[in-house]
Amino acid sequence: MRDEETSAEADFGFRKVPEAEKAPLVRAVFDSVAGRYDLMNDLMSGGIHRWWKAEMIAWLRPRPGQAMIDVAGGTGDIARRALPRLSAGTGGGGGGGGVIVCDVNRNMLEIGRVRAIDDGILAGIEFLCGDAERLPFRDRSFDLYTIAFGIRNVTRLDRALAEARRVLKPGGRFMCLEFTPAVSPVLQPLYDFYSFRILPLIGEIVTRDREAYAYLAESIRRFPAPAVLAEMIAASGLDQVKYRNLTGGIAALHSAWRL
Repeated sequence: MRDEETSAEADFGFRKVPEAEKAPLVRAVFDSVAGRYDLMNDLMSGGIHRWWKAEMIAWLRPRPGQAMIDVAGGTGDIARRALPRLSAGTGGGGGGGGVIVCDVNRNMLEIGRVRAIDDGILAGIEFLCGDAERLPFRDRSFDLYTIAFGIRNVTRLDRALAEARRVLKPGGRFMCLEFTPAVSPVLQPLYDFYSFRILPLIGEIVTRDREAYAYLAESIRRFPAPAVLAEMIAASGLDQVKYRNLTGGIAALHSAWRL
C-alpha cells in the first residue's frame, strides 16, 4: 500500500505530478493571486460568478440558527452571502447560526477576515485554516456544507467528499459550485480561446502570474463532467444528488443530502 501511495499521481492542470506535490503547488498558486483573487473572479467570468453564487445560496436556503461550513472558502464570499439568512432574527449571529470559512491558504483567510471587519461583520463568521481532505471538526458538526470553485483543486476528490459527509449532521445539506468541462458545443470554441489565450494574459497583467491562470483553465478541463461528479457524490454516501448546469455548462451546482 505504501508503494502505491508513493507512486500515485494527480493532475495539476495538464501535468501529472506525484500526489504529495499537488497540494503545495495549488497552495502556491493561490498564495500568488490571493490579493486580487476576487477581482480576477470578476474578470474571469465577466462578473457572472456573482449570479452563480446567488443561485447557490437561493438553492441552499440557509435558515436561522443553522451551522454552516464553507470549505475552500478563501476570502469568505459565500459565507458573507449566507450569513444574513443564518443570523436573521438572532441579533446578528446569536442563537447558534453562523459560518466557518475553512481554507488551506492562510493569505486568503486573512484577506477575508480583514474585509469582514472592514464591513462591520464582527460576529457570525469564523476563519479557520484546514484541509478539505482532513477537516478539523467532529463528525456531524454542521447543518450545511458548501464549496465553491474549490473542489477541483483537491488532490483526492473521494476523500474530500467523504469528509463532507462525515461533518454533516443527518439531514444536512451539501452544495457545490464548480466550473465544468461540459460546455455547450456552441460556446466551446470561444470558451477555449478565452481560457487559453485571453485568461492567462489577464492574469499576467493583473496579478503578474500568467502560469497561475493557465493552471486554473487547465484544471477545469481535467475536472469530471457534472454527471460523473454526481456519481462520485452519490458514491461518497450522500443522497438525493441533483445538479443544475449554469450559463451553457460553464459551471454547475450540485446538491445532495446526508440522510
